[in-house]
Amino acid sequence: MDAKTDLKNRLPSRHVTEGPARAPHRSYYYAMGMTDEEIHRPFVGVATCWNEAAPCNIALNRQAQAVKQGVKEAHGTPREFTTITVTDGIAMGHEGMRSSLASREAIADTVELTMRGHCYDALVGLAGCDKSLPGMMMAMVRLNVPSVFIYGGSILPGRLDGRDVTVQDVFEAVGQHQAGQLSTCELEKLERVACPSAGACGGQFTANTMACVSEAIGLALLNSSGAPAPYESRDQYAEASGRAVMNLIEKNIRARDIVTRKALENAARVVACTGGSTNAGLHLPAIAHEAGIDFTLFDVCDIFRDTPYFVDLKPGGRYVAKDLYEAGGVPVILKELRKAGLLHEDCMTVSGRTLGEELDEIAREADGRVIHPVSNPISKTGGVVGLKGNLAPEGAIVKIAGMSEDQLRFTGPARVFECEEDAFAAVQNREYKEGDVIVIRNEGPAGGPGMREMLATTAALSGQGMGKKVALITDGRFSGATRGFCVGHVGPEAAHGGPIALLRDGDMITLDAVKGEISVDLSDEELERRRAEWKGPRETIYASGALWKYAQLVGKTYLGAVTHPGAKAEKHVYADL
Repeated sequence: MDAKTDLKNRLPSRHVTEGPARAPHRSYYYAMGMTDEEIHRPFVGVATCWNEAAPCNIALNRQAQAVKQGVKEAHGTPREFTTITVTDGIAMGHEGMRSSLASREAIADTVELTMRGHCYDALVGLAGCDKSLPGMMMAMVRLNVPSVFIYGGSILPGRLDGRDVTVQDVFEAVGQHQAGQLSTCELEKLERVACPSAGACGGQFTANTMACVSEAIGLALLNSSGAPAPYESRDQYAEASGRAVMNLIEKNIRARDIVTRKALENAARVVACTGGSTNAGLHLPAIAHEAGIDFTLFDVCDIFRDTPYFVDLKPGGRYVAKDLYEAGGVPVILKELRKAGLLHEDCMTVSGRTLGEELDEIAREADGRVIHPVSNPISKTGGVVGLKGNLAPEGAIVKIAGMSEDQLRFTGPARVFECEEDAFAAVQNREYKEGDVIVIRNEGPAGGPGMREMLATTAALSGQGMGKKVALITDGRFSGATRGFCVGHVGPEAAHGGPIALLRDGDMITLDAVKGEISVDLSDEELERRRAEWKGPRETIYASGALWKYAQLVGKTYLGAVTHPGAKAEKHVYADL
């Protein structure tokens, strides 16, 4: 028995390719034009989120072909398949947004089921939009097979009147249009140029945040997330990812060998120092859950608190993903973190080498424009911070990148809305006052259901010039493109009887991003009195189907809003069956 046969006989694909009993199975592979040699090689699932829903996903099909070429060159057999995505930019601001977070679980579940059903040995996952990135990484860790992640790449920035523009500008322009500060003609001109190519939103919104995470956590080859989607140079990274997964198979390096507690801490550092999306506070605990690691929103926020913010990216800063790539990308950011002693260098990566060994090969340094030296950061604390108090015993999160020192504290009366639509209508009609704390409740994972993002409302506020004059809190989420004092993930959510369910108009709320406080000026006795009067969760229109099922299963926000018990409860590992 040769070495290749020895390898095959310890891999899951042996169940569908080896021995006389598998002749019927092999007949299907011959039907697809596979050779005998290909059938007896390791099977690599090449999973993409390709679809025609949005520009984020449109380039993934081409890149998957390059991955397959890399797998073949390294003597593996690639098997391409697709899964869903729900693209937030199109789902935003209406009922479709309820499908967004639930799609993360569906992506992880469908990739798992495809891998299990066909006994694939390893996984290369390509994703391009917000929830598809963590969903794909969750599947890798859940299956614990040799895995490599590759991002589809960012969109190129649009240009208007000599400046870069992104879809964030379009959302905010809607508010300006409603306020009479922008003509319909100007709005239409902007919408036509803001998104000029394939790729995910160009600022440090959720997709690019999680793309940076993929490198920092070790699941993606260094610098693979940087090049914009239209660059055909991305194919080189795709081919290299295909070859890398075959090396991982040979060395039996699996996803959980890479995604450790230290790797998760590295990932949280990169989110903080880039002013990344608050959604990382949801996705990192979910990825940890798949590995059986306790890593909650509080752990994420502890890291955010003592990580300097030194990468100047939209929405809080000036630059987009293309600029970060040209400045050296995530490897240069990681080098700066290493200089400050804020990086675990001994973490394994998909290259088969440690993060420190990979960084030793990186010659470039911070440019001082997009990537500031860590010794001279934009601010000394991370671009995202956690809050806790009697209004959010299970925590909350706020992005402060781009906010000045005097904007980090806010006290004002509550202006309470039962859902996003009510709040958006009030903002459109200017039915709020400067100094208000706008409260949007019943938008949590279970209560929404689906934990919608509030970008339409926050962008309208910014467009009206009120983004810095009011605050907003919700048990839902915010887009990575949100800016201003906007606090999300307030837990427990209203549907679970959290304090946010008990608020009334006029209650005085204090938000302090310096102290990490979110509180309401009510005594414990008053809160208990209101809880006794509370009539229970608001009834939704989702009484059947996928969203009903999601609402029944989804757990607490600070634990990642996950829908199954995770690795701590598993009684087998797929790759060992």
